[in-house]
Amino acid sequence: MRSFLKSVTGFAAVVASVMAMAAVDAAPARAEELAKNLFGHEPLPAALPAKSYGFYSKGCFSGGVAIPTDGPTWQAMRLSRNRRWGHPTMIALVEKLSRDAAAKDGWPGLLIGDISQPRGGPMLTGHASHQIGLDADIWLTPMPARPLTVAEREKISSVSMIKKKGLTVDDKVWTPAHMRLLRRAASYPEVERILVHPGIKKKLCDTVTGDRTWLRKVRPFWGHDSHFHIRIGCQPGSPGCKKQAATTPGDGCDKSLAWWFTEEPWRPNKDPDAPKARDLMTMASLPKECRAVLAAPAPASELAATYRGPGSVTDTGTSIAAVIEQADTIDPEAGAPISANAFLPTDGVKIPLPQWRPDE
Repeated sequence: MRSFLKSVTGFAAVVASVMAMAAVDAAPARAEELAKNLFGHEPLPAALPAKSYGFYSKGCFSGGVAIPTDGPTWQAMRLSRNRRWGHPTMIALVEKLSRDAAAKDGWPGLLIGDISQPRGGPMLTGHASHQIGLDADIWLTPMPARPLTVAEREKISSVSMIKKKGLTVDDKVWTPAHMRLLRRAASYPEVERILVHPGIKKKLCDTVTGDRTWLRKVRPFWGHDSHFHIRIGCQPGSPGCKKQAATTPGDGCDKSLAWWFTEEPWRPNKDPDAPKARDLMTMASLPKECRAVLAAPAPASELAATYRGPGSVTDTGTSIAAVIEQADTIDPEAGAPISANAFLPTDGVKIPLPQWRPDE
């Protein structure tokens, strides 16, 4: 017992030391460095209690865990990006969705896109949100019956559900199983929002019968034609997490949806060269706790920080360094650089997208 207390006291001292370091303005230059560069190059999470700090598009989190690269009903994509980390509640929910959808909704398994970086924060490329471990992207392409190789996970494109040069769903690729998958995701009380392309929202509004209350959570947004974005609420134990506004009453199949099918939301950005928020955000822009998150020690290994929920299978154990090394051997003629986009468009599919998008 004396040995145990000594161990606990020692760990508490380490945590206290880290927090004290973060509270002191000993490195003003670091506070001015772009936060995306600091968070984007952290390979492992902060070995602290699971907490989210700040807002979905301006924050960080500690105590993150990774979803295993493979499970019985999921496969993680774009492994080289190292964005399969999240708050334990988020990771548990994604695994639960994969199991429930496979068992009850005829969906063979999830292909999982970006969740968050190991410690959250702004990303080097891509999303404005996904910063506090409470967002996850799920492809609308069903999981194949075999494990994908590392190279395939970098090269395969997610399939758009929207007609070429249009704004409505292509019935050649959309199926009732897509609707059931979205309904299952919306059924969980933790889920506050599901972002989809406006055309997908319209398809649901036009075809869902019976209980339509879950449609309130499904919100139209730019992009999201080949994947959907799950967002859960701030979790207990995270007083520094800033809640998002509640969704508006009703099923959302009203004038607010009709607006998306006018010219206004698709007009080109008047200033396409304007810098994105992540290109301006310094550590001084983030909650003060994010300095402690960056300074905190990491777990012993990536495998040690991998979530092991019900139904999980043994992870491949492939380190992120090995994944990147394998990804570097991919034929560059096959498509855009792997770091550029988690949802490379299907060949020939071009839907109207704005150059500017509000924070996702």
